[in-house]
Amino acid sequence: MLKTKFPVAFICLFFIVTPISAQRLSALTYVKANKDRAIAFMHQFGLPASIILAVAMHESAHGNSKIARHLNNHFGIKGPNRNRRIRSAYKDYESVDESYLDFVHCLQTRPAFQQLFDKYPINDYQSWVKGIARGGYAGSRQWARQVINMIERYHLDELDSIPGQKIMQ
Repeated sequence: MLKTKFPVAFICLFFIVTPISAQRLSALTYVKANKDRAIAFMHQFGLPASIILAVAMHESAHGNSKIARHLNNHFGIKGPNRNRRIRSAYKDYESVDESYLDFVHCLQTRPAFQQLFDKYPINDYQSWVKGIARGGYAGSRQWARQVINMIERYHLDELDSIPGQKIMQ
């Protein structure tokens, strides 16, 4: 009798605990939560919203990666980490906004990426992604294709045509 109660209790506990611990963000939830931020940064800095959002989705596993959840790092940017719980080579941020801003700043200030802002129009996401990959942003040879697939799968390029006024700095 005891042998049959244990497996039944274990199975019940599994189904109760699993939904609580497995609440992962879907890609569409991530887009909905972050598209306005990406569009605002596009208008402010001249970097396509599709690029901002697709790179963040790819690098953070739609906000589900450990560094995204605990360090607010949605772009896999390496740097100083003051977080005592998560010891890693990845930079920590006070907020998701700070992570997004640092990504834009990284592309604007590093010589390998600076020229992209003058070279490609805002609606040429494929050239932007390939230029970022050529500049050494990621080590994987498949990175550009994966980011482009993300843009196409979720129609993120539609965000690049949302009207707004570019804020001059």
